Order: sequence, then C-alpha cells, then structure tokens
Amino acid sequence: MNATRRGILTAVPIIGAGVLGVGFWRMLSDMRSGAFDPRAVKNPNVGKPIPSFAMPGLPGLGDGFTDAELKAQHRPVLVNFFASWCIPCVAEMPGLRAISRNMPIWGIAYEDKPENASAFIQRDGSPYARVASDRHGRVAIDWGVTGVPESFLVAPGGRIIWHGSAALDPQIYEAEIRPRLAGL
Repeated sequence: MNATRRGILTAVPIIGAGVLGVGFWRMLSDMRSGAFDPRAVKNPNVGKPIPSFAMPGLPGLGDGFTDAELKAQHRPVLVNFFASWCIPCVAEMPGLRAISRNMPIWGIAYEDKPENASAFIQRDGSPYARVASDRHGRVAIDWGVTGVPESFLVAPGGRIIWHGSAALDPQIYEAEIRPRLAGL
C-alpha cells in the first residue's frame, strides 16, 4: 500500500468523526438555547382532512368509532394516540383527565393488546369520551403518528388543526390548544 492511499484511508475516518462531532455539538447547543426541540415533529396532515378509518372498541368501553363519526361532531375533538406500555402515556393521564373537563377527547390505543389498553385507561378513570383500538398501527400510519403519545385537534367537519407529539398537560392545553379553539 503506498503512502498516498494510506493517508487517504487514515484521513477519511478522522474527517467523518469530526463532521459527526460538530453536528452533534450543534444539535446540543440548539437544544440548550431552545432552537431545537426533538419533540417538535412536523406532521404533514395538519390543515388537511382526517384520514378514512373504522376501528373496533376496547373491552368494556364501547364500540370504537369511524372517521364519519368524528367528522360529524359539532365541536372540536382532541384525538389522542396512547398505549398501555408507553411511560409518557401513563404520565399524561392526569393531564388528559383535566383537559377532558373542557373538551371531548377520543382515544386510540396504538399497537396495544385490547385487554391491556382497556385495563390501563380504566385503572384511574378514563379521560376519553370515545375509545378505539388500532391494534396493528395502520390507522396511526395514515394520521402520520411517529410515536406515542401523540394528539391531534380536529375541527368540526374533520380537519386537523393542531398536532402535538409529546405528553399533554393543562399547560400545553392553555398555551397551544385553547388559542386554536378560540379561533373556531
């Protein structure tokens, strides 16, 4: 192996590591300054109609729901994707119960066993006016869900007007959701 080739083979990994290091440092700096929020996932469906779907209910919690039933609502509905195995979903339940006093929340159990999801939301009192099961995550894909918990504010008629990709609490409701409700 000649000296030029050896130099190139040595330089490429060093330069690659340097580029990765600078990128990681910039991301951390942006996170500290508030310019980068890894939870701020932009959902391409905001401003568009909800996708078509029909989902079964959970044991002991009703018959599920369809896109037509959601579109027929005369007031905004908060749609929340959750799972019994999701730690942030457990943490958001008290906040959802508080929010549910102000507006209806419809829950969708994401990639969860129906009996586990049912037990989970009944344990401390369900915040959901309606609940359905997306056992294999197909409906979540159509909504653009990237993980749980995720929530969508749906206007009467079925247009998505807000998306949140973190656990909800009353502070997020007041800062992000209530202003959108006032604009309807």
